[in-house]
Amino acid sequence: MELGTNMAAKLEPFLIMSKGAKGAAAAKLVQDATSAHGVFVFAELLEQKNIQELATHEQHSQSYSLLQLFAYKTYQDYLQHKDALPGLNQAQITKLKHLSLVSLAMESRKLPYSQLLEQLEMPTIRELEDLIIDAMYLEIISGKLDQKEQQFDVEYTVGRDIEPGKIEALLASLKNWADTTSAVLATLDEKLAVLTAEAAQTKSKQEAYDHKYQTTLKEVLDKQKEAKAKQRAAAYPGQTGLTAAGIAERDRQRERERLEREEQERRHREKEQGKGNNEDYEDDGKGDSMDVDEPADTGKGKKKAPPSDATQRQQRKRNRP
Repeated sequence: MELGTNMAAKLEPFLIMSKGAKGAAAAKLVQDATSAHGVFVFAELLEQKNIQELATHEQHSQSYSLLQLFAYKTYQDYLQHKDALPGLNQAQITKLKHLSLVSLAMESRKLPYSQLLEQLEMPTIRELEDLIIDAMYLEIISGKLDQKEQQFDVEYTVGRDIEPGKIEALLASLKNWADTTSAVLATLDEKLAVLTAEAAQTKSKQEAYDHKYQTTLKEVLDKQKEAKAKQRAAAYPGQTGLTAAGIAERDRQRERERLEREEQERRHREKEQGKGNNEDYEDDGKGDSMDVDEPADTGKGKKKAPPSDATQRQQRKRNRP
């Protein structure tokens, strides 16, 4: 992971001063750089000519080794080579522990407290957590303190300077990582293709099933309607279950039949009436066929004459039912 530009900027003043510092001044510059707040990269300072001369200097070669320690190594390396290095002040010890924490975080995303307590020689968990919190405030690492699991979960960490001779190993590791990633992506592509094909097949089966289900459901509903229609026809013979057009035609037929019956009844009544009239006007051979009443005698003092026999017969005919 690349370092932030602000970290490189904090080293810039020491790079400028190194151009004019030799011997003891260069050794003092190393002490100041390794103690300075916020300075965590030192590779460029190691490349400066005056600083490199310290490696062969009789009195100050340890200062060059000290700068290499802060650039590439850890607190455990310091403890192993303590006699060959200058003594460290508290600021240098804290910074070296921060750099050691970064190195450990680059190797694993879960750092148990037990491992950190041992590697950093922290006396208590409280002091260890304070050290980690300070490193997070310095933005060289970020993560979560998991007190339940007694571990530090790493989310992000800056990168440290790469020691000469280890670039090839780093490139090999990166190539191995790239190859592994490519293989994983190829496998995922194959799995995705299989899943896509299976999804398409499943969709086709589902569509076929839905079509068959809808067809079967329609057939069942049609049969149920047919059965209900038959039941209604059996229960109500007059109801045939005709369509609207059939019902209308049926009603028209019934109307025609009704009119024909009425016409027949009318003709029958007229025929019966005709027979009755013929009987009223039938002559029995003893009198006239027409009934004529005698005019009433309106004269005063005169008595009405009794009706004749013919008149009495005609009157009886009228009164006969």
